Amino acid sequence: MSTDLDTKLSAARTRLILDKPFLGALVLRLPMIAADPKWCKTTATDARAFYYNPTYMDGLTLDQTQFMLAHEALHCALSHFARREHRAKHRWDLACDLAINPLLVKDGLKAPPGALYLDQFEGLTAEEIYPAIADMDDETETLDQHVYDQENSSSGRSSGQGNRQPQPDGQAGNRAEAEIDPDRGGAPQPPPLSETEREQLSVQWQQRLAGAAQQALQAGKLGGGLARLVDHLLQPQLPWRMLLAKYMTAISRDDYNYTRPSRREGQAIFPSLRSAQVDIIVALDTSGSVSVDEMREFMSEIDAIKGQVRARVTLHACDAELAKGGPWEFEPWEEFKLPDALQGGGGTRFTPVFDWVRGRDRQPDLLVYFTDAEGEFPAQEPFYPVLWLIKGKSKVPWGQRVQLN
Repeated sequence: MSTDLDTKLSAARTRLILDKPFLGALVLRLPMIAADPKWCKTTATDARAFYYNPTYMDGLTLDQTQFMLAHEALHCALSHFARREHRAKHRWDLACDLAINPLLVKDGLKAPPGALYLDQFEGLTAEEIYPAIADMDDETETLDQHVYDQENSSSGRSSGQGNRQPQPDGQAGNRAEAEIDPDRGGAPQPPPLSETEREQLSVQWQQRLAGAAQQALQAGKLGGGLARLVDHLLQPQLPWRMLLAKYMTAISRDDYNYTRPSRREGQAIFPSLRSAQVDIIVALDTSGSVSVDEMREFMSEIDAIKGQVRARVTLHACDAELAKGGPWEFEPWEEFKLPDALQGGGGTRFTPVFDWVRGRDRQPDLLVYFTDAEGEFPAQEPFYPVLWLIKGKSKVPWGQRVQLN
């Protein structure tokens, strides 16, 4: 690493520590390693180190250098390496960059050319962005490389390099900041994370995230967007399927009946177990914001739960108006599935469903609405519980909001 580049990297890291202590504390956890340009075109991370192409870094301004350091540190701190699950790797990588870059820009950092950035994804997590970019061009690439994933394994990697164990906190700074392979001009591509490393690093980075946030809050230098994200990530999160099951189970719990028995049974009053059928209304937003596959996945979850809680389900589909052919009714023993001919695609209004309920002779035990929450809500909250399963970041004026993604 040249003296000038060494000075620039150190200066960028120091400025982050002073001006952006949250990001600076995270960047300090990543040793800086000059990488072989044959695999590292710009910068990269494997959740263990910050890798960079010296030629690329040499061409960046000091502000842009700060951006790239913070960018890789946030990939690690947000545990993007451990959150992909079943998702397609390329689209997940895009979603992660689209989640990070607006946060950094909003915090005053300057992105280098080629950084992915879309205003509409500001404040969203990678999980929320992922379904919204299904149509993004397959040729779209991230500026950096995420080399922590198994699918990143390169056949050209040195076969003699085994998996490195995660560095214990406090030891990262003891490693050499420029690991150069004299035969190749830079460090070879690191091996992907093993499952054990992934779990260990996820715990380590969550602790580092909490510590960095605490330091920045004490200094009064944690921006609103980053503060909200940290708060969200450090709160215990329940999957939406678990929350849905929790609500449906809660409203269906068996109760006891204390009515007086006949005279032939004596004067004592004994409780008897009463098990009533639950009445649930499910509404689907068919305005085009929710895909058919997502609707089917959602309905399969309802179907798996409703038999257990003895739920009779009435299904409505609605965009600006109630769908023709509805409502569809399902007894507890019947399969809850999407109707064959479901039309939609117009504007979004939630009022038709609630108007229909108001015209019934009874109120439901629960109404579940599956939507992106971008539409016309009834002005007044009904007297029965409403559970909104939301795709996206829109808010609801009342009822219980559950994040779908």
